[in-house]
Amino acid sequence: MASMEQIKKLRDMTQAGVMDAKKALEENDNDIEKATQWLREKGIAKAAKKASAIATEGVIKVINNQERAMLIEINSQTDFVAMSDTFIQLSNEITEAIFKANIADLDKALQTKTISGISVAEACIQLTSKIGEKTSVRRFVFVHKQNNEVFAHYVHSNNKIGVLLVLSANANPIVGKNVAMHAAAMAPKFLNKTQVDQTWLTNETKILKEQTIAEGKPLPRIDHIVQGRVNKLLAEVCLEDQVYVKDPSKTISQYLAANNVKVTQYVRYEVGEGIEKKLTNFASEVAEQMRNK
Repeated sequence: MASMEQIKKLRDMTQAGVMDAKKALEENDNDIEKATQWLREKGIAKAAKKASAIATEGVIKVINNQERAMLIEINSQTDFVAMSDTFIQLSNEITEAIFKANIADLDKALQTKTISGISVAEACIQLTSKIGEKTSVRRFVFVHKQNNEVFAHYVHSNNKIGVLLVLSANANPIVGKNVAMHAAAMAPKFLNKTQVDQTWLTNETKILKEQTIAEGKPLPRIDHIVQGRVNKLLAEVCLEDQVYVKDPSKTISQYLAANNVKVTQYVRYEVGEGIEKKLTNFASEVAEQMRNK
C-alpha cells in the first residue's frame, strides 16, 4: 500500500488527484518514476514538468577563447548563498581553473588547482565548512569550433540559465545573441530533428500512443494520429523548428536562413534542472536538532 508521503510526493510532481496518485502507485509497485509515466499515459498528470523541478540553487557560467568554450553549473543550497560575494568569487575561480585545465572528466577536473593553490574539490569543501551549506560543481561541458566558426552565448541576468552556440562563419553577433536568448526562454531540448535522442523519442511516442488509445480514437487511425502528435512535439522541442519569439511569423530555422547563418552546436543549462527539490520543514528540523543535543 502506498504511504501518504509517497502519494504527496507524486501529487507534488504531477498535480494529480489523491485517488489518482494512489492508484498510480498501486499499479506500479509504489515506484514513483513508473507511476509518473503511468499518469502521463493516462492523461492524468497535469504538470509533468514538475518531475524535473529545480532542486538546487547556484549559477551558470560561460567562458571561451578562440578555440573552445565551456558551460558550467556550480551549485549552492540556497539562492542567498548563490548571490553572496564569497560564492561568486569561488565560482569564478572554479570556472577559470577547469577551463584552463581543459579536462572533460568531472572527477579529474575537481582535482584541478585553483588560483588559491588548492584543488576545486578542496575549495568547495572549505566554503561548505565556512558557510554551513554545500557547494559543489554539478556539471560542465566543453564545446569546440572550427577556425571559420564563431561562438555565441547568453547568460540570463539571474545567472540561472545559460546557452552556448556554435555558428557558421562570419555570423552576425546580434543574430547569435538573439537565437541564444530565444533558447534561454523557450528551453528547446535539441538543436534539430537529426539530434533528437532516440530513447527519449521512443518513450514520448509510447506515452502519446497510450493517451490516444485512452481517448477512444478509432484503432485504424491511431498510428496516424500519434505521428501527427509526435511531429507537433518535435516542433516544440527542437530549436530550429520553434517559432521565433521576437518574430512569430518565422521559425528559428527561417530566421537563421534569412541571415545566412547556421547553428552547428547547441547547449543549454538551467540551474538544478532534472533534480527533484527537497522541501525542508525547518520547524521540524530545529526540533530534531534540539532533541539530539
